Amino acid sequence: MPVKPNEQLKSTHVIELKAGAFTLPVLRLLKNQPEGILRELQEKVDQAPGMFQNAPLALDISSLPNDVQPSDLSALVKQIASMGIKPIGVRGGTADQQRSARHAGLAVLSESRPEPKPAVDLETVKATAVEQPAATPSPSVSTEAVASRLVALPVRSGQRIYARDADLIILSTVSAGAEIMADGNIHVYGTLRGRALAGVKGNLKTRIFCSDLQAELVSISGQYQVSDGIDNALSGKPVQIYLSGESLVIEEL
Repeated sequence: MPVKPNEQLKSTHVIELKAGAFTLPVLRLLKNQPEGILRELQEKVDQAPGMFQNAPLALDISSLPNDVQPSDLSALVKQIASMGIKPIGVRGGTADQQRSARHAGLAVLSESRPEPKPAVDLETVKATAVEQPAATPSPSVSTEAVASRLVALPVRSGQRIYARDADLIILSTVSAGAEIMADGNIHVYGTLRGRALAGVKGNLKTRIFCSDLQAELVSISGQYQVSDGIDNALSGKPVQIYLSGESLVIEEL
């Protein structure tokens, strides 16, 4: 049977372009102090070298003064790259700074902003409150559905699993060198030896639960702790990990 022209064209395709979701670390530059920036970044790298080696990184320059010269930004990008980290783009900044980033081979990343909420007419709200008394909510019942991603197999070294807009449930072990991430909570019912990052989109109320803590790194909404900083008394124990203010708390269950 002869092959139709469009079928022949389709069979010769060598690429497929698809949308993907990736978690990208963002380094927010708060002040124009290159030496201080590099010193503090090096401290982070020293704490978890495996996490940062050849890792992609976005630079948030929205807090830098407008008088920061593009040449200064280009020099900083080169110095960060010399540390083994791969800056791939910038967010924010002036038009000149963004042009400098493009010349340095970096992408200019758009800033995700929440959709504006519709304006509320206070008079309408008051009238509604009088005409329709609010029902008393039951404290023991939650009507909010939480999505979850379930992984039944062990997570091997080098694997990366991300639960987008959901909790992540791992029924087996997470090997050293593996990375699990979730916008929601993380539950590991086996040994957690790799890296676990919950609340990666900024949800401060998320938690990590595991039945055997031997993690290389744990993080809640960007606040992290590496293995060297975890109390030895908690090693091998079932724990929960959460934020209290700006402090990361790890406590035995």
